[in-house]
Amino acid sequence: MKSTFEKTPVVPVKGKENDCFPGWEFIGKELQDALQKVDSNIITIETYQGVYLEELRSRFTTLLNPDLIIDTSQLFKSEEEIGKLAQADVTDDRVFGYLTRLNMTDLMDTGKLEEAIQKVEDAEAGLILVFGYGATLVCENPGILVYADMARWEIQQRMRRQELNNLGIENNKEPFEFQYKRGYFVDWRICDRVKKKTMPHWDYVLDTNRKEDPKMATGEAVREGLRQVAQRPFSVVPFFDPGPWGGQWMKEKFDLDREKENFAWCFNCVPEENSLLLGFGKNTFEIPSVNLVFYQGAELLGDPVHGMFGDEFPIRFDFLDTMDGGNLSLQVHPLTAYIQEQFGMHYTQDESYYMLEAEEDASVFLGLKEGVDPNAMIRDLMAAEKEGSVFDTDRYVENWPAKKHDHFLIPAGTVHCSGRNGMVLEISATPYIFTFKLYDWGRLNMDGNPRPINVQHGIRNIQWDRTTRWTRENLVNQVSAVGKGDGWTEERTGLHEREFIETRRHWFTGTVPHHTENGVNVLNLVEGDEVIVESPDELFTPFVVHFAESFIVPAVVGPYTIRPHGPSEGKRCATVKAFIRTNP
Repeated sequence: MKSTFEKTPVVPVKGKENDCFPGWEFIGKELQDALQKVDSNIITIETYQGVYLEELRSRFTTLLNPDLIIDTSQLFKSEEEIGKLAQADVTDDRVFGYLTRLNMTDLMDTGKLEEAIQKVEDAEAGLILVFGYGATLVCENPGILVYADMARWEIQQRMRRQELNNLGIENNKEPFEFQYKRGYFVDWRICDRVKKKTMPHWDYVLDTNRKEDPKMATGEAVREGLRQVAQRPFSVVPFFDPGPWGGQWMKEKFDLDREKENFAWCFNCVPEENSLLLGFGKNTFEIPSVNLVFYQGAELLGDPVHGMFGDEFPIRFDFLDTMDGGNLSLQVHPLTAYIQEQFGMHYTQDESYYMLEAEEDASVFLGLKEGVDPNAMIRDLMAAEKEGSVFDTDRYVENWPAKKHDHFLIPAGTVHCSGRNGMVLEISATPYIFTFKLYDWGRLNMDGNPRPINVQHGIRNIQWDRTTRWTRENLVNQVSAVGKGDGWTEERTGLHEREFIETRRHWFTGTVPHHTENGVNVLNLVEGDEVIVESPDELFTPFVVHFAESFIVPAVVGPYTIRPHGPSEGKRCATVKAFIRTNP
């Protein structure tokens, strides 16, 4: 049976069908035509970390034949200086750093930058091309401003292939985890500050995520696309990744690459990582979905949530597949005070496991057993980390049988992991890399190296009073009826009172009324083949959702309905909806 799971969801942009230019030839022609319409001889190309800088410079040099090129890579401080500047944020930790307060100007050599500015001011005639990271710092009037954007997932793939350097340093041969850490804590924060400042002024946006298929769209078309996305339900582009504990369920259900050993993760609603596909006529244009949060934050999140989280999307949906795989690493997430103090994050990774599917022997490790001696557990965890001994998980950690549609709540500080033979929809807050691994069952990573274990961080966050009885009464299937109507029932399934996310499950054979209540909704179809999301006032085009697909309903949508559709008509379906609690 062919998979119905949509792996490349596209949002058509109405009224901008002709504002996208595919291929270098058309990109060059459009820029040359644009130069004839402006009173400027400058083209400024601001770039995000991750684009192929040398190729872009070569392409634009050939297309435009500029008389003067200012390459900002020549304006940076020395690698040694940048290394010292960023060290406090990069840290010596293998996984974790600190969210940087650095800006692009901090990486620039003041003398070289002033000299470049003067060169542009002194140029009397001819075309000037200013290119690279921080290009907009060189020109008060950038002339024609092109923003070369790049999706985070593609950046990671290029890092894994050792094709990229981090900002201002030559380090493409470093292990992926070090490059990723530097990107996450330093580079992307710096580039995002430039992006947010320049976004309203983009004349064009360049998409080179697929090297062989470059596209350029007008800045107004991209901004209009973001405005339209924020008025309707939509999905971001899911990505799939293997892991040492990964399973086989997604490979079969979603028709993924059969040559891969497994698929452990699917990030299917993480706007900071996922892409958003805009459809301009026949052209599909890829941008980071976080651009929507930056540009339409209040419309997307709603004023109360936007006031709480600013330009961060606070809800994350992803899949963890252990079907015919192994246990996840035994882990704990940092408490809020800890993540603020140690890493500069505003909030922590509270989460939950919703069982989308489960074999008979599936289970979830959650909470500690009664009477656990913390000193003995710490001693055994440290011995497993340092000496490679076996940690007796069954002695210390409670293991709960798990069946389809069970919901396990996991506030930060709770020891947990999914066992094998489960398919988990993980619903959590967004700081997704802050997992302190306590024990990893003696496994190696996919690259053959040991996975990082974080016992020292972990033991500072374990809540030792979350034992069997407390866990049963507070975290396992805390389901209560909320309401019902013609052909539907609503249940509250969590989360715990320490967590700011609320989840509701609707079972239905008829039409279910929903309302965003001025806050963003994130949903997943957890039962049924297909449903349709509609506006009672026909304010958006009906949106079809298939089994296991996650989707976002922006706050400004207000009322919407969901009902069985196509092969699911007359059958019982279920959605899980998450939103932020904002009422006192």
